[in-house]
Amino acid sequence: MPQTGRHQSPPPAEETFYEAIQRKGLSRRDFMQFVGAVAGMLGFDAVVIPRIAEALQARRKIPLVWLEFQDCAGNTESFLRAAKPSVDEIILDAISLNYHETIMAAAGHLAEEVLQKTVRESKGQYLAVVEGSIPMADGGIYCTIGGRSALDIAREVCGNALATVAAGTCAAFGGIPAAAPNPTGAVSVSAAVPGATVINLSACPFNAANITALLVHYLTFNKFPATDNLGRPLFAYGKRIHDACERRAHFDAGQYAEGFGDQGHRLGYCLYKLGCKGPATYQNCPSVRWNEGMNWPIGAGHPCVGCAEPYFWDTMTPFYERLPKVAGFGADVDADTLGVGIVAGTAAAFTAHGILKRMQRRAAERDEKAARSAKKQD
Repeated sequence: MPQTGRHQSPPPAEETFYEAIQRKGLSRRDFMQFVGAVAGMLGFDAVVIPRIAEALQARRKIPLVWLEFQDCAGNTESFLRAAKPSVDEIILDAISLNYHETIMAAAGHLAEEVLQKTVRESKGQYLAVVEGSIPMADGGIYCTIGGRSALDIAREVCGNALATVAAGTCAAFGGIPAAAPNPTGAVSVSAAVPGATVINLSACPFNAANITALLVHYLTFNKFPATDNLGRPLFAYGKRIHDACERRAHFDAGQYAEGFGDQGHRLGYCLYKLGCKGPATYQNCPSVRWNEGMNWPIGAGHPCVGCAEPYFWDTMTPFYERLPKVAGFGADVDADTLGVGIVAGTAAAFTAHGILKRMQRRAAERDEKAARSAKKQD
């Protein structure tokens, strides 16, 4: 677990969240700024802020285990680099991070004993975070930890957890490991453990701000926020990137970058013609951003690649070509002539809907196939 200069003494066993941040030298002002920021992310009015603050002040820590399977550890990197709120000063004070292979000091059988102890002694009371997809082919031999397959571990840990957060697109939808031809039979957490309660925080990597808000919501209301039909919380995935994009006005005005480095690109014009998948991607990237809220891919001049959507590697490529022509969108034909006034009609007809339907159908087919495979192995 990362430490700062403020971490000098071990925390009391029954310490509350607020007591923990006080011990680390954070002020009441720091605390309320954090609460206000998260309340804003969750879409709450200011009147809810006192309730969140009151809940967090009194809340005891809840145990959490973090599993890594077929992944690149990018979500762990994203989580540890969160600055607002600081992970080690805020979130790790609200939870008890009992197990995380990448950052825990223990290794080997000692680490695995910690995991087993948490599952055994906190059954139904701990949270699990899974990073990476789970291979199902050939008995799951493509990912084993401590002599056990990822599938076996996931079934035990996620099956006995209060809930599981699928961190990143690999855990949420299979991600790159599940891209065609998917030699390892990689699937999502929800497909590998059908009975588990899973909250999907997709993206490659996921934004740590979203898991922060998700945990705060649970700590405050004892329940998780409403989700879309892909199991993603609406506060983070309820809006299309295109609708909140800072370059949207240029789309409406028919102003497009035609190539990287050209005049339109330098002036911040719409990146649709360079392959931007923002019209078909749902996530709060434009408002939350990255690197302390400083910037995000489109702001830096790179098209959205749709990494928060199911099977984006198969459905969103080639990344630098326009979205496929979708009924109602018509931009392949009209992008050169689109101008002021198109926004109203486009907003309604801008139908990434067709793409999403196709993704959802593919996801359902793959999940059904994975469930049948899992059933055969039982």
